[in-house]
Amino acid sequence: MTTAVSPRRRRPVRPARVVLHVFLGTVAVGWLFPLLWAVLTSFRSYQYTAVHGYVSFGGWTIDNYVTAWQTAEFGKHFLNSVYITVPAVLLTLFLASCVAFVIARFSWKLNIALLGLFTAANLLPQQSLLIPLFRMFTEIPLPLWMSDSELLYDSYWGLILVNVAFQCGFCVFVLSNYMKALPHELYEAAMVDGASVWRQYWQVTMPLCRPALAALATLEVTWIYNEFFWATVLMRSGDKFPVTSSLNNLRGQFFTDNNLVSAGSVLVAIPTLVIFFLLQKQFVRGLTLGASKG
Repeated sequence: MTTAVSPRRRRPVRPARVVLHVFLGTVAVGWLFPLLWAVLTSFRSYQYTAVHGYVSFGGWTIDNYVTAWQTAEFGKHFLNSVYITVPAVLLTLFLASCVAFVIARFSWKLNIALLGLFTAANLLPQQSLLIPLFRMFTEIPLPLWMSDSELLYDSYWGLILVNVAFQCGFCVFVLSNYMKALPHELYEAAMVDGASVWRQYWQVTMPLCRPALAALATLEVTWIYNEFFWATVLMRSGDKFPVTSSLNNLRGQFFTDNNLVSAGSVLVAIPTLVIFFLLQKQFVRGLTLGASKG
């Protein structure tokens, strides 16, 4: 005996749903258009676009990438970005996790005030601190083995400290909320076993926070690596500039080849794209974990 299978009823198409999809598609195209246009421009010669305009088809070449790599000395400046980004990200996550652990696991009078202080720091425009930070950096001495200028100014340490200071607030806010969702029974069991505060932080909390740390690491690498303002202000030696600041080498005094600059921008963006796709699963997991916890 066979039973008839009723056909699956299709959901009616509602006007609101159509409008939503059209809106999302328009936003996606508007978001991707500058990136796709830069990639397209980077593969075209300036001589062709100068004659036929950018709204044309032809003039394909890869010479812009070769010229950009050689002119901007990206190989050397990529290493400078590594010297700045890696220590800054590691130090930011370590210090932020320490502060977040204290806020999430200990009850004291200044608990909320401390969290508010770190959160409020993100609302302060960085440019407003330009003059005092510049004067401070030019007056703080460093030993010669740390900085050839013997100052915090024009040194990798200066950029590392600036990035750590401005990024810690956001990481503390995210990690403290994540740690508050962890079961208190874990810490009670750890205390019964005689675990110290440090062991509760390092052996209990940190392994459970790996998804959140991976998500924050992805964001922090992208933000610190792409940072342009402070490197331009607090650096004077061209050999120490990170890769984003080295894009200035592709600009002429009276003329700028936009095709060449587009090729350089694509080269600069490749490392962050690689890191994002490598950590994509951890990034999404870190953002979604705890979303359904009440």
